Amino acid sequence: MSDRFPRGETAIVGAATFGIGRSPGFEASDLAARASVAALAQAGLKPADVDGLFFCHSTDTLGGLSFAQYLGVQPRFIDNSRLGGSSFQAYVELAAWLLSAGAIDVALVAYGSNQATAAGKLVNTVRPMAYEAPYAPLNPVSSYALAAARYIHAFGARREQFGAVALAARAWAQRNPEAYRREPLTMETYLAARMVSDPLSTLDCCLVTDGAGALVMTRADRAREIAPRPVYVLGAATETTHREIAWMPDLTTTGAARAGARAYAQAGVRPTDISVAALYDAFTINTILFLEDLGFCAKGEGAAFVEDGRIAPGGALPLNTHGGGLSCVHPGMNGIFTLIEATRQLRGEAGERQIADAKLALAHGNGGVLSSQSVVILGGPDTA
Repeated sequence: MSDRFPRGETAIVGAATFGIGRSPGFEASDLAARASVAALAQAGLKPADVDGLFFCHSTDTLGGLSFAQYLGVQPRFIDNSRLGGSSFQAYVELAAWLLSAGAIDVALVAYGSNQATAAGKLVNTVRPMAYEAPYAPLNPVSSYALAAARYIHAFGARREQFGAVALAARAWAQRNPEAYRREPLTMETYLAARMVSDPLSTLDCCLVTDGAGALVMTRADRAREIAPRPVYVLGAATETTHREIAWMPDLTTTGAARAGARAYAQAGVRPTDISVAALYDAFTINTILFLEDLGFCAKGEGAAFVEDGRIAPGGALPLNTHGGGLSCVHPGMNGIFTLIEATRQLRGEAGERQIADAKLALAHGNGGVLSSQSVVILGGPDTA
């Protein structure tokens, strides 16, 4: 199989969010439509210009059809695949191929969820399979707790190191006016938090919020005409290893290792070239595992890597500069927001949290229970 990718042939020309936190009175499609119209407007486009729709609804299994009808568009192509939080990186990957081939001209990648105001808690639409159901796992947290426990056993990680992930996310969120949780967080508060599924406490778990995000993509030649700072798609890859955690080949290594390696090769870059990384941090263990699997440190070194503020503001690796799923936003699926934050950083739109001279960004998505991993490498105007 050839791993050729249309490097730099497509670009993001719009990126917007709407309704992060609590948005009473809005349905999921309302939120997604607001973000979509705002993202399209950044490139001088309207919903009628969209001929490729990539949409994942939080509850509607035919969400792509429903959202196209809501927007009043009749696209040539719709992808409604639902891989969990990695869906949106996978959409960008597919959209890049279709745009490069000329099958579509304008791609809209969107998501919205009102789960916080509608349900007030995480809505889990995945039912345990027959082999796990008798144990009544509190999923998804029990599955991630299993991976965390295995990591602690294998590499001797300490809870304070998991806490360093949570504290870094909160420190970045304090620089982001859009973030839902911005109050200070101390290690003492982290260590005293209520345990949910040992070894993960409430502060190891992502937020439950409302929110929507949207990206607009087109071919590079057109992007340069309609966007002042297009963000180029340089590489994208996805890897799936299992559905339920009991089938995961290795609890301490995810499919991000292979997906990341392919995306780096497509883009012609290395982990050390990345200016800013946005990793899917549904739980603190995620960040540690993905840092290792994506080559920012060696296997077993992730817990030590996050210590001493290395991923916090002012640290060596700017990570989840918006606050991530732990402190900014997590409306059921979060991958669209890592893409949006990476785009904003490369466009110089991140305000107080802006990373100077950001040229390359990595946006990662995680679906299921460490099941599906997708990686997108993005570049600024001088990288295509």
